[in-house]
Amino acid sequence: MSKHKAPSQRMLKAGELIRRMLAEIIAKEHFRDKDLQGKSVTISEVRVSPDLKHAIIYAAPLGGGNDETLIAALNRASKFLRGRLGKEMEMKSTPALKFVVDESFETAQEMQKLLNQPHIAQDLKKD
Repeated sequence: MSKHKAPSQRMLKAGELIRRMLAEIIAKEHFRDKDLQGKSVTISEVRVSPDLKHAIIYAAPLGGGNDETLIAALNRASKFLRGRLGKEMEMKSTPALKFVVDESFETAQEMQKLLNQPHIAQDLKKD
C-alpha cells in the first residue's frame, strides 16, 4: 500500500472543522506574545493524521510579513490554542498542533509572474 494515500472523509471533516475553529480563536484571542498581538493570520489548510492525534496547520500572515516569526509564535502558543480548541470542539480528543509556513500563496504568485512574461504569454494566446 502507498505511504501517501488520500485522506479519508473523517480526516477532511476534522481538518476543516479545526481550520475554522482555529481561525476564529486566533482572530478573537488577545495574546500575551508580542509576535501574535494584533496579527491577522490566514489558515489555509489543516492536515490531520489518520488517528486524529496530530494536525499540521498551514498558516501565513495576512497581508504579508515575517512568516518565520509568526509560525514560531504560533508554535509557542500551540498548547494554549489546543486547550481553547478542545473547549470549542466536540471531539474525543484534541490533536497536537504543529504550525508550518503556507507557501502556496507565494507559489501561485510566482506562477502568475511566469505566465505573464511576454514570451510565455504569447504561447498562451488563442489563435
